[in-house]
Formats: sequence, C-alpha cells, structure tokens
Amino acid sequence: MRKLAASVVFAAILTAAPATAEPAIDWGECPPDSVDLGQECTTVSVPMDYAAPAGDRISLAVSRIPAARPELRRGVLLLIPGGPGNPGLNRPWTLGARLPQDVKDRYDIIGFDPRGTGRSNPISCELSYADVRSLSQWPAPNGDISENVAKAKRFADACVTKAGPLLRHVSTQNEVRDIDQIRKALGQKKISYWAHSYGTYVGAVYATLFAGNTDRVLLDSNDEADPETLWRKVMANQAIGVDDRFPDFAEWASRPGNPHRVTDSPAAVRPLFLDLAARLDRAPIGEFTGNTLREALLRGMNSDAGFPLIAQTMIAARDGGAPPALPLPPESVLQNTAAVAGATICNDVAWPRSIEVYQRDVLRLRAQHPLSAGLPGNIVPCAFWPYQPDKPVRVSSDGPSNILMLQSARDPASPLVGALQLRHALGHRAKMVTVGTGGHGVYLQQGNVCGDNSVTAFLVTGQRPVRDVYCAR
Repeated sequence: MRKLAASVVFAAILTAAPATAEPAIDWGECPPDSVDLGQECTTVSVPMDYAAPAGDRISLAVSRIPAARPELRRGVLLLIPGGPGNPGLNRPWTLGARLPQDVKDRYDIIGFDPRGTGRSNPISCELSYADVRSLSQWPAPNGDISENVAKAKRFADACVTKAGPLLRHVSTQNEVRDIDQIRKALGQKKISYWAHSYGTYVGAVYATLFAGNTDRVLLDSNDEADPETLWRKVMANQAIGVDDRFPDFAEWASRPGNPHRVTDSPAAVRPLFLDLAARLDRAPIGEFTGNTLREALLRGMNSDAGFPLIAQTMIAARDGGAPPALPLPPESVLQNTAAVAGATICNDVAWPRSIEVYQRDVLRLRAQHPLSAGLPGNIVPCAFWPYQPDKPVRVSSDGPSNILMLQSARDPASPLVGALQLRHALGHRAKMVTVGTGGHGVYLQQGNVCGDNSVTAFLVTGQRPVRDVYCAR
C-alpha cells in the first residue's frame, strides 16, 4: 500500500495522543509454542465473576509488538478476534504484521486470548470426537432435526458436567470487561481496536459500556447486534450471506480455462449444486452425503482461495468419486472452540426451549434459502442450557463519533444485512465503508485499495469519510 501523503502524516503527528498511566504489567517471552517473531507476552489477572470481584480470578494471555517509532506513538491497537472461541495471542504477528508501516509506527499492536480460549484458562466440554468433528448442525435430508436435538442435548449436558466453573462466566459482556481490564493494565486512558467478525459485536458492546475509553474503533465484517434477536438472527442471516456470495463462486467455477470448471455458464452452477446435493441426499456415496457437499460450500466461501474446495467436491459428487478432505484443526482446538462458542451464545441471551420453534425455522429457511438447507435456523445447545443468561446490551448511539465500520458487500458469514442493522444502531458515532467484493474479513485481506486506504487514514490520522461510502475497488 502506498504511504499516506506527507501532509496527512504531518497532521497525525500534531494529533494529541491519549494520556497514559504507568503500566501495571511486565513483558517477557511468549510461550514456546506461540509465535516468537518480535512479540512479547504477559498475563493480566481478572475476576472470573465480575459480580463477585473479590472471588476467584483467571489469567488472560496478552501479547504485543511495540510501536516501531516511539516518538510517533499514539497508543495501543488491540486486535479483537472473531469466533466466538478464536484465540488471538498470535494476531500481532499473523495479522498485525500486515499493517502498513505508518500504522505500526504509531501503535503497540496488542493481541490476547479471550477468557476460556488458548492460554487464558481454556475450557473443554470433552465432547465425543464424532460430535466435535461435525459441529455444523445440518438437518436430515427431509429437514428433520431429531438427531440434532439429541446432539444439542449431549453438548449442553457435557459442558455443564465437565467444563468447570468458568463456563458460566464466558460471555460477550465479560470479554468486554476483560478488555477494559487489559486497557488499565497497559496504562492507557483510551484504547483503539481492530475487531473482526464476532469481535465487532464485542467492540460495539465495549463502545457502548465504555464509550469514554475508546480512541479509534475499527469494526471489520460486522454482525448484527439487536438485543431482541441476538444470535438467532445473526445465525439466520448467514442463509442470506451464502446466497449473496454464491454468484462470485458461480462466476469463478464457470470461467474458461479454470481447471476446476464445473459448468459452461454462471447461471448453471446453482442448479447443478442443488441437484448434486439432492442426489447425495437420496443416494450417499458411502459417507459422502448431501451435507458433505453443503459443508464444503460453507467452508469455502469466506475467501476466493476456498473456491477450489467447493468445485472439487462438486466434481466428486458428479463423477461418483471421493470428496477432498475438509481441513480440521487438532481435536484439542476443536474442543476448546466448541466449548467457548457454545458458552458465549448461551450465556449472552435466552433461547427458545421449544423444539418445534427450531423445526419450524429450519423448514422455513430450507424453502427460502435452499443452498444452506436450514442449517442457520437449527437447534443449538442453548435450548438445554441451565444457566440464567446475561441481559443483552443495547448498542447505543450515545458517545463519541470515532467508529469506522468496514464491510464486504457479499460476506457469507457476516452479511451486509446485519452490518446495516449495526450501522443504524450506532447512529452518528459511525461511518461505514462498504467494499464491492465478496468474502469474510476486509482490511488488508481482499485487495480493495479504496477500502484499505480509508482504514489506514483513519488509524493514522483519525480522519474518516464525511459520509458512508461504497468502494468498488
């Protein structure tokens, strides 16, 4: 990316940095199996239960790469990971290293493992391997969810029995409180952050509960935040996101010269996909089912790099061959991610207890959005969760106008329809840059020069577009 014009950089130097206090932590080496390329690490102690702050405490693993030019240092840029359930200790290197030099000059890049993940008191529900390796709750070929109900009940029971006391305190609001404790430990009066995917909801809640502690807020690939429909609507929106994104795959999969070409025209790709999935529903090839094909679609849509996986699975279904293996992380990572994701969505908000509600939603979504076959409306362990959830936070337009939202027009996981809801909730506090691309994760990941430059200018100077903008390229 080109450097910003000298006048803009000079203006940034004149911008006063937020006042800092004396840091309350010491930095040292990172764990042996983490990234060790300029990162340093520490831990921050926080209450397990913020309602009982004098009780048990847990340790959060925190990392940083210091600002490259201390004389230009503005403060810290915290990288809030997605998920729920994704660790973030290595993100200053794996993600922050992509940042333009103008940004790295001015911020300590901070990563952390949210409570319950990675090295921050990780939890596990000790699910069976069969359950943990197939976490997508696909309905049966006829839309029945009986097996999913049994699995959701097993999941909830295992978590309550085996995950330990932290399970009840893994939630968005507690992650937000943890972030403010990290801010204090870093000696910062205010904090800037780059939040991704689920992290945008964390960032929006932080900007609501701790509005006065925010400096520059970047929300990238945004989830809906309506407290009346939280999580069920976020998941249901993904059916829309898959439909939004599919034409990008269809154009790619019908392109002349593509070794993974599946048809001669984009218009023929969707009917072919649906026909192949239906055929596999009726007559699986061993363990190769219609839902195997749908899972490949879901896995492959977040980035154009995933398109070959979808096409190869379609070709295998057409030719009666074996599908390519879906990449899976180690079982310990799957167990940790499943436990934290389940605990977060169940502790955040109350879910319906009626199985009929989920069955009805699955059948409705299957009819409206056949590509995702009702998955986004299916039952989750929260239907059997025994703990009282938090009262959801209503994201507010009260506070400083210091938020920049960045959004792909065709994001399958955090679709535009949800981002627009969050944009409305934030009101005058936010400006939104929508890029005319497809995929999940925008800044420095999709090659949209207009969008990337808008974000870099904001992080370096604080300047945002005067109104919401659309970046075609």
